[in-house]
Amino acid sequence: MTQTRAALRPTVLTALLAALLSVLLAPAPASAASLQEVTGFGSNPGALKMYRYVPDGLPAGRPVVVALHGCTQNAAGYASGTGWITLADRWGFSVVLPQQQSGNNLSHCFNWFESADIKRGQGEAASVAQMVDRQLADVSGDPSRVYVTGLSAGGGMTAVMMAAYPEKFAAGGIVAGLPYGCAQAAGTAYVCMYIGATQTPAQWGDRVRAARPGYSGPWPALTVFQGTADYTVKPANMTALVDQWTNVHGADRTADVSDTVAGYPHRIYRGPAGNAVVETYSITGMGHGQPVDPGTGDPQCGAAGAYFLDVNLCAAYRLGKAWQLG
Repeated sequence: MTQTRAALRPTVLTALLAALLSVLLAPAPASAASLQEVTGFGSNPGALKMYRYVPDGLPAGRPVVVALHGCTQNAAGYASGTGWITLADRWGFSVVLPQQQSGNNLSHCFNWFESADIKRGQGEAASVAQMVDRQLADVSGDPSRVYVTGLSAGGGMTAVMMAAYPEKFAAGGIVAGLPYGCAQAAGTAYVCMYIGATQTPAQWGDRVRAARPGYSGPWPALTVFQGTADYTVKPANMTALVDQWTNVHGADRTADVSDTVAGYPHRIYRGPAGNAVVETYSITGMGHGQPVDPGTGDPQCGAAGAYFLDVNLCAAYRLGKAWQLG
């Protein structure tokens, strides 16, 4: 028996060495897509940084989503925390992630309240528009299927992009954000955030129309997510957003659909043509942050963390479905 084992040892050793060599010499697997910084995307008057995520093998003609982070956040954290990267891989679209710099705002908030940054052709709004143009050119994206979304200050800047560059966006998604022109109406950003500005629907709509003089449409559709226990951006801002964008679309303020999604009140407002122009999710008991639903199920996405709140509803998934991304 001892002699038999000894005879087998060289054979076993040879087999182990062969297996080891096959692993070492095997070609490396193709690397997965990753977040990349893009430079030279235009004159960049707002001095922002541009990052993007493009799934491997993405074909031409696919949608583009612009995702704007909140204060104290950055592009990479927002990309992963929201679930947009997971959905981009699953459904096949690219993501543009603007990033604020401390030289513009010490808290890394997009300047949704600064007149120099919210007007067409100026500041941060112009920088984001240039990112969209660069992305469409680089990936041969579908210019009729560009969407913009953001959290908090990023939500405020989402309203800016929808108002100042409505021809570039099919729809927008505002999470705990504010209506366009709110700081001008309230006199200060803090009144907007903590109280809410008092304007009629027509006054709110006029602020949007003034951002793009002579534009006759189509205007982007809007989806809003708002926590009822948000004390940083008060729920009054969702009401103002509904007033503003139903007015822009020529719709009334009576919801055509009132139901629940994942147990939360959900409303749809239709325009004169019968299409959904404003949609709202009122997240009962949620504070200030992005709704996420971590997990591997079909409607699940995102990762819980600071300002990423696990409420069993993923805002990115709901937006993607509304925009027919997947």
